[in-house]
Amino acid sequence: MEFIEYLKHSASPHHVTAASADMLKNAGFTELKLNEAFDVKPGGKYFVKVYSTALAAFTVGRNVSEDSTFHAAAAHTDHPCLHIKPDPEMDSKGNGGWMKLNTEMYSGSIYSTWLDRPLSVAGLVALKSDDPFTPNLRLFDFKRPVAVIPNLAIHFNREVNKGVALNQQTDMIPVLGMFNEKINDGHYLLSAIAKEMNVEVSDILDLDLYVYCCDEPRIVGLNSDMLSSPALDNLTSCYALVSAISAAESSKNINIALLFDHEEIGSRTKTGADSAVFKTILEKIWSGLGFKASALNDAILSGFLFSVDVGHATHPNHPEKYDSVNKIAFGEGIAIKVSSNQRYTLDPSAIATAKMLCEAAGVKHKKFMIRADIPGGSTIGPMLSSLLPMHTVDIGVPILAMHSSCELMQASDEDELVKLMTKFYSGR
Repeated sequence: MEFIEYLKHSASPHHVTAASADMLKNAGFTELKLNEAFDVKPGGKYFVKVYSTALAAFTVGRNVSEDSTFHAAAAHTDHPCLHIKPDPEMDSKGNGGWMKLNTEMYSGSIYSTWLDRPLSVAGLVALKSDDPFTPNLRLFDFKRPVAVIPNLAIHFNREVNKGVALNQQTDMIPVLGMFNEKINDGHYLLSAIAKEMNVEVSDILDLDLYVYCCDEPRIVGLNSDMLSSPALDNLTSCYALVSAISAAESSKNINIALLFDHEEIGSRTKTGADSAVFKTILEKIWSGLGFKASALNDAILSGFLFSVDVGHATHPNHPEKYDSVNKIAFGEGIAIKVSSNQRYTLDPSAIATAKMLCEAAGVKHKKFMIRADIPGGSTIGPMLSSLLPMHTVDIGVPILAMHSSCELMQASDEDELVKLMTKFYSGR
């Protein structure tokens, strides 16, 4: 299953972008540079990395013109996890001789799910170069378990099964092992990274590293119909968009798949959805085709956007937490997510289009709304449609254990999402 391989190679947002770029290259897409003019032609397939944690892929219809429009879909590359702080080593030789890793939680994770699991470290390492304005940036991944966050034994925490608050500064610190005759200095993590990368510790200038769960994505269940994996939120969507835009062909439209970073922390970054990057890319595509700038806004206003992020499947042990009517279960296909308060987009025209596309593609789908007395989460849909006012709808595959270190979904629902997005990118 290609999706499982994609999951295995996407340990950090940097790796998600790299894995997506590899898929696109294999599908015949040409890489462009964000800070250069786009040389694009009708019938062409292209992608551009937005720094190292975001990406945009687009295809140009063979019969594209200034009357054409944009068919866009957006997802996000980040997920809740532990992020490693600068000066990551916590020297505790005087407290049992442990090597500990200085971290903080990135976004809203379920803390307890990170305890007693094999963990590893992946991300980006910035190294010295000859040009101060162009450091040497390299992906890094230990690709093996190197850390654990051990639980406190029940003998010292008798109330643990009644629910115990975990403090991220004291309870959520990964341990890498103990000092010994081979590892006996204060830079044990940096030394290990330098050794893996075959560089000197002094060459390492900065790190953007994440602690990730080493649980392998795997098919589970009596009927072998469920998929358990870290980071289903939102790798399900990233994979579906890259797969669909690679497979679809449109004669007239400009198709775009956008993988943004930092959705989990508000998106207000240069690689996030709440930035100028989407509009900038549209402008560069438009000018690259030689079209008049005055026609761009018309193309945007007649465009369509899918905001693709996971939804909440009804929990088998807590059905009372969900709306009594507008809920979705495993195997019921795609959740069309709606919120009266615009935490998900509420656009009847866009919802109608989404439903007709589902029906045309033979894709199962249901509307989803959160209980009225539970705030729920939000997506980049309302944000993007406020920056670029085109019809927008929020959709996604339903999952369980959202924001756990390991999440659960119905495997067939991913196929439904790929089918829907392929139909969308194929145009009328």
